[in-house]
Amino acid sequence: MSTVAAPKGLEGIVATNSSICWIDGDAGVLSYRGIDIHELAQRSTFEETTYLLWFGKLPNAAELADFTKTLAESRKLDPKIIDLLRSVPTSATPMQVLRTAVSLSSIYDADEADNSHDANVRKSFRLTSQVAMIVAIFDRIRKGKEIVEADPTLSHAANFLWMLNGEKPSETATRTFDIALILHADHELNASTFAARVIAATLADIHSAITGAIGALKGPLHGGANEATMRLLYAIDAAGADPVEYVRQLLAEKKKIFGFGHRVYRTEDPRATHLRRMSEELSKSAGNMKWFEMSRKIELFVKQEKKLNANVDFYSASTYTLLGIDIDLFTPIFAVSRIAGWAAHVIEQHDDNRLIRPRAEYVGPAYPSPYVPVSER
Repeated sequence: MSTVAAPKGLEGIVATNSSICWIDGDAGVLSYRGIDIHELAQRSTFEETTYLLWFGKLPNAAELADFTKTLAESRKLDPKIIDLLRSVPTSATPMQVLRTAVSLSSIYDADEADNSHDANVRKSFRLTSQVAMIVAIFDRIRKGKEIVEADPTLSHAANFLWMLNGEKPSETATRTFDIALILHADHELNASTFAARVIAATLADIHSAITGAIGALKGPLHGGANEATMRLLYAIDAAGADPVEYVRQLLAEKKKIFGFGHRVYRTEDPRATHLRRMSEELSKSAGNMKWFEMSRKIELFVKQEKKLNANVDFYSASTYTLLGIDIDLFTPIFAVSRIAGWAAHVIEQHDDNRLIRPRAEYVGPAYPSPYVPVSER
């Protein structure tokens, strides 16, 4: 037995080799297949980025057109999934419903039992389309609205906003949401992706791995931070309080301010750079600067007081709110994007699989400890 404790949370431990995503936390670098996230956010689309994640290269024009067409053709849900979305209580959270619906959808997938590379790619197309549909359709149903049929002429980002709101989104809204999807598409071995790879490593099917990933994403220390950020902004607004003084009091009470700091980055999260800009641009376009200005004051104060940078969650909160998205959809929308990365990792795991079975550093009672009969305890 070692006297040296293992790092908590596996911090700093390299768990696998992967060619999908590279992060340099000290330099604030995030790249997909070697391409900087800033370039992708400025020049790419979600469809092109997803192709890059799955196939390891940027597509040519014909490959991108074919990929986009296949993704659009995959926007179909078995009627039994629709029945499930109609049957759950309206009090159910979107994350609960998404987790259950993805699990159920495996039953209706023709490739369910096939873990080959090509079958996993086919299932990835379906899952990427279906996750977005499940989130949008359930939100319509719980609000008593008619389901909006998918429009194959729209991009993935535009189609989601169309199915969610029943209105064709503006170019600004579409591009903003498209960039948000790119920024959230992958992030190396975060909790949900690692969960997916552990499950896939048992040779479980991709639906099982994605269901597990959604379960991990549901936790507030992973996918729920942007919800907590927006609830904070709402609370400050309702109290008519000064944002800085409100947060100062929370810090004095030793309460956590979500949306700041990151296990990996020692400088600004590169995704936050774009989300801050998008939040400001949307605010100006909507003629409503309230949420951005509150966020900016809080960001500057926390950076000064705690030396913590805003992370991807902080400005995604105001960005999604300005797009008219309900707060309890923030984490499911994380899944609408991250399904691209989860699928890439499951494909990679199955292509060169070895069961993931780490060890634990034992810190319990010394061995051998005697067994004491119950009559003597």
